[in-house]
Amino acid sequence: MTICRLSALGISSIPFVEQLKSFSVKQVRDVILKYDESLKSYCENLNSLNVYPVPDGDTGTNMSFTLKSVIEELDGNDDNPEAQWEAIRHGSLMGARGNSGVILSQILRGLADSFSNKNQMGNQAIAEALTHASEAAYASVLKPVEGTILTVSREIAEKAQELARSEMALTTFLSQLVSAGEDSLNRTPDLLPVLKDANVVDAGGAGYLLLIQCFLHVADGTDIKPPPKATVNVSSLTSPSETNIGEKPDVSELRYEVMFFLDAPESKIDQFKLEWQDIGDSIVVVGGDGLYNCHIHSNDIGESIEAGIRAGRPYQIRVTDLQDELFHVEDHIEVGGGSEIIVPNPSAENTAIIAVVAGKGIQQIFASMGVNAIVAGGQSMNPSVKDLLEAVEKIQAEEVVILPNNKNIIPVSEQVDHQVSKNVLVVPTRSIPEGFSALLAFDPAADAKTNSQSMGAMAESVVTGEITQAVRDSETDAGKVIKGDWIGLDRTGVIVARKSLADAAMDLLQTLIGDEHEIVTIIEGEDCPEKVTKDLLAWLSNEKPEIEVEVHSGGQPLYPYYFGIE
Repeated sequence: MTICRLSALGISSIPFVEQLKSFSVKQVRDVILKYDESLKSYCENLNSLNVYPVPDGDTGTNMSFTLKSVIEELDGNDDNPEAQWEAIRHGSLMGARGNSGVILSQILRGLADSFSNKNQMGNQAIAEALTHASEAAYASVLKPVEGTILTVSREIAEKAQELARSEMALTTFLSQLVSAGEDSLNRTPDLLPVLKDANVVDAGGAGYLLLIQCFLHVADGTDIKPPPKATVNVSSLTSPSETNIGEKPDVSELRYEVMFFLDAPESKIDQFKLEWQDIGDSIVVVGGDGLYNCHIHSNDIGESIEAGIRAGRPYQIRVTDLQDELFHVEDHIEVGGGSEIIVPNPSAENTAIIAVVAGKGIQQIFASMGVNAIVAGGQSMNPSVKDLLEAVEKIQAEEVVILPNNKNIIPVSEQVDHQVSKNVLVVPTRSIPEGFSALLAFDPAADAKTNSQSMGAMAESVVTGEITQAVRDSETDAGKVIKGDWIGLDRTGVIVARKSLADAAMDLLQTLIGDEHEIVTIIEGEDCPEKVTKDLLAWLSNEKPEIEVEVHSGGQPLYPYYFGIE
């Protein structure tokens, strides 16, 4: 279940207040609570406005995560104004996901900073706070682009400054700010051609306008107007980059989204930004007082993280392969610590194995093959460096090999060795079948280096395939894919697209199996139809009688089938 579909966490509706003249500290808190509720209610509207069908583009989800973290930190601080402002600052920084969430966190921090020395917030104080928030948002983005959330926040702030010079009721002031925000949002397609081509407004700007509406709602009970919802197909736009967030839209060649928290002195941040500017785009760095939330799109994962190491201490590193994730999940959720860790075999003869695995059945199989520790994770659940470090510490061995079993988890796994005294190496397995194959070459008496070489060679020898369901329309190497189609993937990407699961699975196997192959391993996911598996086995028996077939119940989410062919 995505955050878009969560309830309002028990938050009651804000009571009607007639002709409020100014906001108290508690009433600003009510605005934040209502904003959290509104983002959850209209998350799907905002997500539908995203121009490109990639996980990084889920603006509504990313903004909701930011508010979710704020609400958690606000809980229990009802009568402490200082704690309230700090909860908004720290919660938004720690909870921000994706470009849109990171920029929103800077806006919220700007509001909290401006309001923190006031007991009552009238027109002038709100105008000053909106201006401060907009300036903070622009400052956080290395290459601001108009037609985004930045534009909407700036033009609302400019209108607020203009209106604050004249005497008017607070509700009239806020009502005019909402109108100005609607006008600004409607102009975003004129500033960004990619929005005009898709016939949508900017998603981040629409999410920000909800915040202004929440101020008006708390002031006089005005209903929240839902953000627009896209009603057109934008699949012809194939660039894997979110353009709703204030940076250049032409970054389709940049494959990875890298995010982490950075403990570093302020004196190192400018140099850090310059180093990132040389290796990527969509750069957002927000925070202060030694703690920063950092976001970049780049083709060089290692250098992105090493720049952080030169500046200070990066942690909770999250990496998303934007191209590989194109069809895999509707809402990409990175786990920043707290993944389940299972330790079936805590001690090892010489070298221990840690595997990242989703699905109870697959976890049991890996445990039976001698894996010492299992970190729950995989597609849509990327464990952090912290999770992998915890697994390493739970094992009684000085030599460790990690099997990531997913492209996105490889670069995170490669950071573990720098953080511990143990010798930790990574066999860059990209799928569960590769992980199975690698384990066949594992020698617990050998050292990590010897094992990593032999296991890596074995993993490369297996042909792998996966079946999942497309969550968005797009063009692929297999042709046009419509949301809901079943797609088959090999190591290069989508190579099969069919309307039925059975057809997709059979076509993928037919494409992957060669004359030299002898064994096909089928790993069934959760809710995998029994009839489809029987049809696959019958087809293999008739068409490939020389092939030996093994079927295992993996229980993995999102993927009805993993195939390994040897």
